[in-house]
Amino acid sequence: MKTNPFDQDEIIRQAAMIVCGYAYILQEEDIVRIVSLNAPHHAALLRKDGKVLETSMNDIELNIVTDNWLRNKKCVEQEYA
Repeated sequence: MKTNPFDQDEIIRQAAMIVCGYAYILQEEDIVRIVSLNAPHHAALLRKDGKVLETSMNDIELNIVTDNWLRNKKCVEQEYA
C-alpha cells in the first residue's frame, strides 16, 4: 500500500528526527529526505554529507535545514547504527 506523501502522521512516524518543524527521514544508505511539517510541499533530498540533490525550498529554508542536519546527524547515525 502506497502512502500519501503529504500524510503528516506518516511523515512523523518515518522521521529519524524532527527539528524546528522539519522531519528528517533516512531513505537510502546515503540519502536524507527533509519535509516541512507545516508545508509538506517544501522538501529536500540531501546526501548525508549535506550536499543538496533536489529541493523545492527557498535558499534560506534550505540553509536552515541543512545546518540542522549537519549539527545533529551524529546523534541520528548513532541511534540507527
